[in-house]
Amino acid sequence: MMIRNPVFILFVLLGIEWAVLSAARHPRARKYFRFLPGVFWIYFLPMVVSSAGWIDAKSPLYGWVMTYGLPASLFLLLLGVDLKAVARLGRTALLMFLFGSLGIMIGTVVSFSLFRPMVGDAFWSGFGALSASWTGGSANMAAVKEAIGAPDEVYLPMVVVDTLVPYVWMGILVIGAKWQAVFDRWIRADQAVIENIRQRICGPGPNGAREVSLNGQNGLIVLLLASCVSLGLKQISSALPVVEGMISTFTWTIILVSAVGLVGSLTPLRRLEEMGSTKIGYFLLYFVLTTIGAKASVSCLGTSLILIAAGFVVVAVHAVILMGAARWLKAPFMLVATASQANIGGVASAPVVAEIYQPGLASIGLLMAVFGNVIGTYLGIICGQICRLITLN
Repeated sequence: MMIRNPVFILFVLLGIEWAVLSAARHPRARKYFRFLPGVFWIYFLPMVVSSAGWIDAKSPLYGWVMTYGLPASLFLLLLGVDLKAVARLGRTALLMFLFGSLGIMIGTVVSFSLFRPMVGDAFWSGFGALSASWTGGSANMAAVKEAIGAPDEVYLPMVVVDTLVPYVWMGILVIGAKWQAVFDRWIRADQAVIENIRQRICGPGPNGAREVSLNGQNGLIVLLLASCVSLGLKQISSALPVVEGMISTFTWTIILVSAVGLVGSLTPLRRLEEMGSTKIGYFLLYFVLTTIGAKASVSCLGTSLILIAAGFVVVAVHAVILMGAARWLKAPFMLVATASQANIGGVASAPVVAEIYQPGLASIGLLMAVFGNVIGTYLGIICGQICRLITLN
């Protein structure tokens, strides 16, 4: 019997999210999430439940959550960004990250051009969403999906690519740590860059030890503020010009919410992180992801193998451009590997790679990945539109 009532579907999806997040944190179950992380199951399990006919795949609930939940989550996540700490990375580290992002964008366009005959023109939006994830993170990917209107049957295979390819690439980067001395001698790397960063970055970084008080009252205040910001910017977006096929009203909402969240991070509003704003933001984001999965069908995963190959092409172009940038800037291989993982892997894995290459400097990877969260949505929208223009030729 199919569940059609939006309230009951809400509880089913919340139950799935709670179960996955609880299992991912449990000491005994955590090892099962090493290769396929919790965010993958948050997509995949609702898709299985929906495809099996247990819940309505066309419930109006999904549209409501996307319209109001996604902007609110983006606002809360960007509100916790410490832009001053990111600036302390210095010129070389930031340039390496930006060259990595440029490599992702160029690689995405090249890969889409090569694989377009096999996957079809409709996948321009999927490649754009993937580029947002690989220059930012899951929040950026979900934001760009909606901003450029990526269909669910295009988006879900990209989730598989976004899950598998970064883990394989991280393994390659970890193995490469043994060759960093050879690489640094070859390009005559300036080791003083690392020491300068080490002196500028003291303490645990932007997401270091901080007392977070998360209770019902705090959560209600944070949710109320995020909802008001989301609703207000949605109204403003409705008055802005729409460019057919490029910028919709929701695109404006995503752009404005991201900008307001960043501006808010420079004001006393950032203290809301002490009330759990980031945790609430991630919970909202993951719930948005459950609704994306619930709208899809397992049949849309059939093209994933081809797209995984396309994903490795993106990574290959990205790696070549990063290597060239390192030679030009004389950047140590540690910054190459960390910038790459900060782009493709994000905040969870970039600190790990940085720590493997230079013990005690995990915060470099964290700050680079945070910077990616800031710019990923904008870069993904631009990259997606470039791919769309390719389909017009």
